[in-house]
Amino acid sequence: MRRVSRRRLLGLGVALVGGAAAGCGPLAGLDRLPPRAAPTAVPSGTVGYQDLVVGFAQIGAESAWRVANTVSMKETADALGVELKFADGQQRQDNQIRALRQFIAMQVDVIGISPVVESGWDDVFREVKDAGIPLVLVDRRADVPDDLYASYLGSDFREEGRNAARVMAGLVHGRASIVELVGTLGSAPANDRYAGFREILDGYPDLRIIASESGDFTRAKGREVMASVLRNFGRQITALYAHNDDMAMGAIQAIQEYGLRPGTDVTIVSVDGIHDAFQAMVDGTLNATVECNPLLGPQFYELALKVVNGRSVPKWVPSKESVFLADAAQQILPTRKY
Repeated sequence: MRRVSRRRLLGLGVALVGGAAAGCGPLAGLDRLPPRAAPTAVPSGTVGYQDLVVGFAQIGAESAWRVANTVSMKETADALGVELKFADGQQRQDNQIRALRQFIAMQVDVIGISPVVESGWDDVFREVKDAGIPLVLVDRRADVPDDLYASYLGSDFREEGRNAARVMAGLVHGRASIVELVGTLGSAPANDRYAGFREILDGYPDLRIIASESGDFTRAKGREVMASVLRNFGRQITALYAHNDDMAMGAIQAIQEYGLRPGTDVTIVSVDGIHDAFQAMVDGTLNATVECNPLLGPQFYELALKVVNGRSVPKWVPSKESVFLADAAQQILPTRKY
């Protein structure tokens, strides 16, 4: 059965919920940004973009990548005329779970979520399903049965880890003592970038990981953890693999403070492809970045509209990504949108 938009049904109840969310809690920040992108074509169906009410449970704002992802979601909603109810989880799963239950109470048409960790979602996802609301995973997977979500939109994190290892192997000619800065423990990208990197390293006996610690995907923690590792291993460290660019940026500062030259004494490969990473490559302090595209707004709303209209969608919609080396950074830097 096709679902119809609940925008008209929300009425005063939505206004009251949105007003209450203006303070704190997981629904703080139900705001909009000025439109920038032109609307994409509306697939045929009973419901159009301007009929959609969408709840989106974001992780937080732990990195420049995440901020860009949020901006893409908000700006695209404005451009398309989608009614977006945005929840900032502030890096906590309980906040995201609470937001999903609020979206159920608000009777939104479709829910999107970037799960902060992979496990612990079965009960609330089943509540969403029982309410008849389709759910789309965005950027991060969840360890749940396939029937609890409509589709996953995002990257192949394991392949990103493989690509980082391939690039690293080439840059260091197959020999290095590597420090790994892992993302948020238990999260899909941390798990898969960890595993994918090691898949490739199995073929390079002289590429050794001498330390692997979590920097929680943040710049500050990346700097703190790298400083600690440097105190323990010092000049033994010849390479760094960071699960995201923000941790790499923090680590670069720690390496400089220690008296080594990032990008020269320590070869650095990270993941995301943010503007600061390209600037670091231009500056010679970062050697390569593996892209993880955050600008998922247009793809997400197109997917959401298809799901609401009962159209068949793939279980996984991959995002398009590249690998960038320092020698191309100067030319590409002006084109980076995040």
